[in-house]
Amino acid sequence: MALSTVTHLNFTGNARQALEFYHSVFGGQLMIGTYGEGGVPQDSADSDQVTFVPVAADSPNADLVGFGLVAAENGFRIAAYDVFDATGGSLAGSGGPGRADALVHSESLFVLLNGDTLEEVTGYWTKLIEGGRVIQSLAPTPWGAPYGMVTDRFGVTWIVGTNPG
Repeated sequence: MALSTVTHLNFTGNARQALEFYHSVFGGQLMIGTYGEGGVPQDSADSDQVTFVPVAADSPNADLVGFGLVAAENGFRIAAYDVFDATGGSLAGSGGPGRADALVHSESLFVLLNGDTLEEVTGYWTKLIEGGRVIQSLAPTPWGAPYGMVTDRFGVTWIVGTNPG
């Protein structure tokens, strides 16, 4: 039995821009569906089926991302959406870009990105830091594996390094 997890980021109006950015960094396939195209789910704890209610074309939510995914051939996956009826253009619940002050954080999650070689992750690192805030430069560590930390332009904090050898 195979099991996998995919990080799902929740935004308040700029999920499309974030997904397009991650697609430019990692490549692969970009899939985006809007609330106008698919509706909004009406979840219920006691329901045996999820119902999607249409969203009017003139609704401010119609063009927001109801589901988005970047899927690269190397196995990288990240999903995101815009919280329905939320605006502001940041990570949901963050009140703005992620806080990153000298390795002291209040984020509820980091995205850990490991590759097999320093060369492989350096290309991703270079793109993620564009418009972002470097917390720790990508550099060797006392335990040997390279490590770096950056909060990208969308407020997502990434820990970048190489796979344990």
